[in-house]
Amino acid sequence: MSDSIWGYQTTTGHTVGTDLIGYKVEATDGSIGKVDKHSDEVDSSYLVVDTGVWIFGKHVLLPAGTVQSVDRDEQKVYVALTKDQIKHSPEFVQDQHLGDADYHERLAGYYTGLRMI
Repeated sequence: MSDSIWGYQTTTGHTVGTDLIGYKVEATDGSIGKVDKHSDEVDSSYLVVDTGVWIFGKHVLLPAGTVQSVDRDEQKVYVALTKDQIKHSPEFVQDQHLGDADYHERLAGYYTGLRMI
């Protein structure tokens, strides 16, 4: 994982400015949904993933530091989390994710507390 959970690791293959919306998201144990929104903002990069019917339409915010790799040819983002870890992650809260340092701190606490695979 990177020094900051909110930044892409240099080994992911992600190029800042690449539009990831619509990319499939793959956990270590299978597909979890599609990228609905993303940000490349320095120290605040993330993916918002629509999990669809898998966990009843829940949206989750995954810090960029959870991304292992990006495959532009297959339009897939691989994350270092299991489906279960994502299922139990805090739900994305539209009104809190921008400008709410406490919300980002809670999310960072959840993800940094996990054993990344």
